Amino acid sequence: MTSRWAGSRKGDGPGAGNAGGSPAPDFARAVLDALGAGVLTLDPSARITSVNPWAERLLGRSARDMIGHDAHDLLHRHADGSPVPRERCVLRNPLHGVSYEEGSEEYFLRADGTTVPIIWAATPLVREGRPEGLVLVFHDFSLHRSATEETEARTTALENLTAQLHLVAEISTVLIPTEHTSATIRRLLRLLVPELGQWAAVDVYPGHSDVLDRVDVRSSTHPHRTGRLRGRVTPLPDPARAALTRLVNGDHPVPLNAEDLLHDPQNPLAATHRVLFERLGGHSAVVVPLRTRQRSYGMLTVARAGDRPAPTEGEVALLADIGRRVGLVLDNARLYHEQQNVAETMQRQLLTPLPQVDHVRMAARYWPAESAMEVGGDWYDAFLLADGVMALVIGDVVGHDLQAAAHMAEVRNMLRALAWDHQEPPSVIMRRLDEAVTNTSDAPMATLVFARVEGPEGGPWRFHWVNAGHPPPLLITREGETRFLEGGHGPLIGMSATLRLGLSWPDAREELPPESILLLYTDGLVESRDRPIDLGMAKLRHHAGVLAGRLEGRTIDEFCDELLARITPRGDDVALLALRLPAAGVGAPGDTAPPPPPQAAHSEATPDRAAPGSRRQQPEVTDPTDVDPKA
Repeated sequence: MTSRWAGSRKGDGPGAGNAGGSPAPDFARAVLDALGAGVLTLDPSARITSVNPWAERLLGRSARDMIGHDAHDLLHRHADGSPVPRERCVLRNPLHGVSYEEGSEEYFLRADGTTVPIIWAATPLVREGRPEGLVLVFHDFSLHRSATEETEARTTALENLTAQLHLVAEISTVLIPTEHTSATIRRLLRLLVPELGQWAAVDVYPGHSDVLDRVDVRSSTHPHRTGRLRGRVTPLPDPARAALTRLVNGDHPVPLNAEDLLHDPQNPLAATHRVLFERLGGHSAVVVPLRTRQRSYGMLTVARAGDRPAPTEGEVALLADIGRRVGLVLDNARLYHEQQNVAETMQRQLLTPLPQVDHVRMAARYWPAESAMEVGGDWYDAFLLADGVMALVIGDVVGHDLQAAAHMAEVRNMLRALAWDHQEPPSVIMRRLDEAVTNTSDAPMATLVFARVEGPEGGPWRFHWVNAGHPPPLLITREGETRFLEGGHGPLIGMSATLRLGLSWPDAREELPPESILLLYTDGLVESRDRPIDLGMAKLRHHAGVLAGRLEGRTIDEFCDELLARITPRGDDVALLALRLPAAGVGAPGDTAPPPPPQAAHSEATPDRAAPGSRRQQPEVTDPTDVDPKA
C-alpha cells in the first residue's frame, strides 16, 4: 500500500496522520469518517498502512503513532492487557488465505494502557487482482453490559458494518462518471431505497433552463405511484423558485418535515415536495443539493416513513457526499455533450453538400461512431472539376477525435485544390497529394479513393480512379449483379513519400453500365470488432445487389437508407457515397424523356451550405491520358 488516509480533519496539523502520503478524495474520507467504526489497513506483513479518524478516537492514538507498526504487537491484547500470542491472532487470518473473518471476543490496547473490547470484521485487501494486505473494521463494544445486550448488539453491529461497507462500495461503483446520467440516477436510487429511505427523487435543471425535471422517483412502499410523479415540474411561484435557488446553490443538506409541508401552503418547498409526501407518505426527508464548485444541477430527496427515525448525522453526511458525487457525474455529462456538439458541428461543416449534375443522382450518408466523440477522420466529397468532369472522393484519416477531423479537413482541402488546379490523371494527383501531405502537414496516414466520372451527357460513362489503401468501390448493375473494383491500388497517403519508398498509384478504368450504382464507403461499413472485413464485404455485396434489383421507382437516397438499416454498422464511424447513372441516352442533346426524380435535398452536410458546383457536365471530355503529367 502506498496511499494513506487519516487525520486530515479540520483542526489537525498539516499532514497529520498522513505520514507524507497524498490525501484520499474527500468523498472516501467523509464516508470512512461517517461509518462510526474504526478502519485499519494492513500490508502483507501485518504492518499498519492507514488509519481512519474513528480508529484514532477509539484507540486514543494518532495515525502517525500507528502507521508502520505491526498491528498485532501494538494493539492486540487479552482483557487484562497481557499480550496475545502471535499464533493465536485470528485478526490476521485473511493474510493467510482466509476470505473473511469476524468476531467479538478480542481486545485492543489504548494509548492510556487500558483495553477496549472490540467487535470486528477483517477481509483481504485486493487491488487489480493482487493481494495487498487486509482491511480491519472494528467498534467499541464496552458500552453493552449484560450478556443479552451484548449478544444482540454484536449481531446488530456486525450486520450494520457489513451493510454499510457494501452500500459504500456499490454507490462508489454506480457513481463512476458517465454520459448516460439517467441510467446512473436510476441505479443510484435503487441503492438508496430502501437502504437509506422509503422513497427518493432526483430533480434536475435541464441545460440552462430554470424549470425542474423530476428525472426519477423510487418508492419501496408505493412503487405503482411513482410513474406519474416523473417529468416536468409545474412552473413555480417566485418564493418557491427563490428557495430552490438558495437550496441547490448551498453546500449543506436541508431537512424537511412532512407535517410542515402538508399544513403550511406558504412553505416555499411545498410547491415541489408536497405532492411527493401526499402520494408516497413519510414523516421527514433530507434534500441534498447536486452541485459542483462551478455549477448547480438540482437536488436529491431521500425520505423516511413509518416508525423508521429521521436520518442520523452520519447518514446525512453520507447523503451530502453522494450529492457532490452526483453533481460531478452531471457535470462530466454536460461537458461531454458540449464537446460532442462541437465535434458534430465541426464534422457536419466538413461534409460536402452534393452537386446537381445532369441526370446523375447522388446520395451521401455519415453514420457517427457509437462512442468516443462521435467524430473522426471519415469523409466523402463530390465536386465538379474545371474541365466539367465530376470528381468523387471517399477517405479516412487515421484517428477518432477532433484532431482526426482537423487532419481530415487538411487532406480533403489539399486534394480539392490539386484536383481543380491540375488537369491530370488521378495517379498524378495522388502523387502530388502524398508529397503535399508529407511535407506541409502533420496529418497521419490516410486511405482514400479519388475518381473521375467521365463521359458526355447521355453516356457512355467511364470510372477513372486510383485507390490509396482503401476498401474497393462496389459496382452494382441494374439487374443486381455486384462486383468490387479492385484496380488502381497503391500505398496509403503519407507512407510512400515519408518512407521514401518510391511507390506509385496505377490508374484504373471501368466502363459504367447505364442505370448502374457506384458505391464508395469507409471501412466502418464492412468491419467491426465482432465481424471481419471479408464477411462484412460479402454482406455489403449481398444486400446492395438485393436492393438494386428492387430500386424501380425508388431513389438512391432510399437505397442508402435501407442499406444502412440492413447492415447496421457498429463501433466505427461510416461515410457512404452513392452515384446512380441514368439510362442510356437520357439527358443527351435532343432527348425528350422525362428526367428522373430530383436529387433529394437531404444531405449530411450543414444545410445552409451551397453545393460545390452544379453546372452540367461537358458533352465531351479530353482523355486525361493525353495530358502531359508534370511533376
